[in-house]
Amino acid sequence: TDITWSPDGRRFAAANYTASSIELWLGAVDSAELRRVAGVKLNDTLSSPLQWWSGSQELLVRMTPAPAGPPPTPPAAPSGPNVQESLGNSGPVRTYQDMLRSPFDEQLFDYYATSQLAAVDVASHRITLIGKPAIFGSASPAPDGKHLLVARVRRPYSYIHTWSSFPRDTEIWDRSGKLVRAVHSAPLQDRIPIEGVPTGPRSIVWRPTEGATLLWLEALDGGDPKTKVPHRDRLMMLRHPFTAPPVEVFRTEHRASPPIFGETGGLALISDYDRDRRWARTFRIFLDDPGAQPKLLFSRSRQDRYGDPGRPMTRTLPNGRMVLAQSGASIFLDGQGATPKGDRPFLDKYDLETSRSERLFRAGETGYESVVGLLSSDGSRFLTSFESPDTPPNLFVRTAGSEEKKQITSFTDPAPQLRSIRRELVTYKREDGVQLSFTLMLPPGYQPGTRLPAVLWAYPLEYNDSDTAGQISGSTQRFVQLRGADVRFLLLAGYAVLYNATIPIIGDPETVNNTYIEQLTMGAKAAIEKAAEMGVIDPRRVGVSGHSYGGFMTANLLAHTDLFRAGVARSGAYNRTLTPFGFQSERRTFWQARDIYMKMSPFNYADQIKEPLLLLHGEADNNPGTFPIQSERLYQAVRGHGGIVRLTMLPFESHGYAARESVEHTLWEMLTWFHRYLKAE
Repeated sequence: TDITWSPDGRRFAAANYTASSIELWLGAVDSAELRRVAGVKLNDTLSSPLQWWSGSQELLVRMTPAPAGPPPTPPAAPSGPNVQESLGNSGPVRTYQDMLRSPFDEQLFDYYATSQLAAVDVASHRITLIGKPAIFGSASPAPDGKHLLVARVRRPYSYIHTWSSFPRDTEIWDRSGKLVRAVHSAPLQDRIPIEGVPTGPRSIVWRPTEGATLLWLEALDGGDPKTKVPHRDRLMMLRHPFTAPPVEVFRTEHRASPPIFGETGGLALISDYDRDRRWARTFRIFLDDPGAQPKLLFSRSRQDRYGDPGRPMTRTLPNGRMVLAQSGASIFLDGQGATPKGDRPFLDKYDLETSRSERLFRAGETGYESVVGLLSSDGSRFLTSFESPDTPPNLFVRTAGSEEKKQITSFTDPAPQLRSIRRELVTYKREDGVQLSFTLMLPPGYQPGTRLPAVLWAYPLEYNDSDTAGQISGSTQRFVQLRGADVRFLLLAGYAVLYNATIPIIGDPETVNNTYIEQLTMGAKAAIEKAAEMGVIDPRRVGVSGHSYGGFMTANLLAHTDLFRAGVARSGAYNRTLTPFGFQSERRTFWQARDIYMKMSPFNYADQIKEPLLLLHGEADNNPGTFPIQSERLYQAVRGHGGIVRLTMLPFESHGYAARESVEHTLWEMLTWFHRYLKAE
């Protein structure tokens, strides 16, 4: 069920999934009754099928067109070959799954993706159709309730790009579906450079505090991040009645993100990002005064967790739009508060004029408390969520400057047996001096001095420098909750878990992977040595596991080191020639860095994988690059060289595993594999 609340918080709408259709149901906080809206069959093929229309009285919904008729039937025989052609223009593309592959697939896409827009009155249940059925990439009502911004997807389609790259016409409509103004007609986005952006208007949004004003970003570098230009983006604005040309509001030196709007005075915050330095800046601008001098508010490494000023908090206007939570010239910043001892969330009141912060709240060193939302416009009252290793998260009302708090909820511990799990934040250094960390987790009933079989769980990340790579994230003060196929279930079977071990890959963004294997090995070796030095693990009985890029890490560690007795790799990519136009943060193509792609592919070293390897993968994995064939081919390669390997393909599962049967089977596979190869002395 998909539930969305009205802006005033008094009503909600829910999508109810049945065997034959998706129904629309309405409810209110002052009634226990739910009412179905007759005549509405929602269509959620491309996005959420319902949203509130500029207030709390109407919904904008996507319906299955009536009459829909039966879906297209496959041809008894193909009408001809499926042809793709390129006429010499470069068009690099990431590796995607589940693409259209034939004219019949195109018919199916038309059938299932086509929807009818409609307005639904929540009081009377009156349904008003808007325009004609189409494939809508997006549809957004203006704050005035009189206009719609729609993006209609059109042909020609692509067999190598996702539907979001298909040609589309972005238009302003009135409530009847009549065209008011064409905003942009985008061709097939098949020429966008890797890590680039489309040319023309992008990130088109309504300004929340005006009836019908559009803003968007436009690239000034042709969308190519490698082009040297003084400014990469500009912010444009188009006001009702949409007859005058759009005006330029602001230019950014680096790639811009969509603005966060203030409630008064035309205030907006806009950020840009220098991908080479991984550096972010945030500016204050005034939309109605383009000549006003922008003010730089924050300038920092995006990877610097200790220096993160926090994210601006927002509030919902009666029209359903989000704006900055303001108190005079001040805004509010909510941050994780990373420290060398773990996260301590905070709430700051930040004066945009003086650039001074007033700390309203910071979590203590005992327990973990984070801000959920503001309860007063001046920030003096706010809602927090508090948890500790022994108590589950509950909501509290707090007053700034006071240690007192009023408890709102009283959720109890759903799994008391997990409370005897021991946790400790452990820091150490790899051989080149880079600081690393993991959370040491020990099973219930652990006897000090006992050396346990252990599993290292990690996900490598790239950094520009060792200072940020060594920063601590997370907290040992949180309430342990196990969800899905969580590796920490192994604790209940008597294993130690080196949880979220940091495996940084440090270097210039263009060449950082040149030493991927070496840095991967240093990080894993340092973690095992530290845990062994503490006397809690048996270094001869250590396994390694990870998901996605962590699965890729697992296979590489088994191929290039003798640190581990066994491994479990989940939903990874193991042959980088199958992701030739880049992967993760790798910017170079296979043809620009052949040796690196080959060296980083554990498939090429399958003959060196001598330790037992369990491969798990969803049969319907649609994550870019992690085709199911990646695990299938690695299995065949290891098997062909006499290695110990097992392949488990999970039916109907994508990149993450959702079904109860899949989750339980994944846990059984991991437990059985590690019991077989780690438990024995």
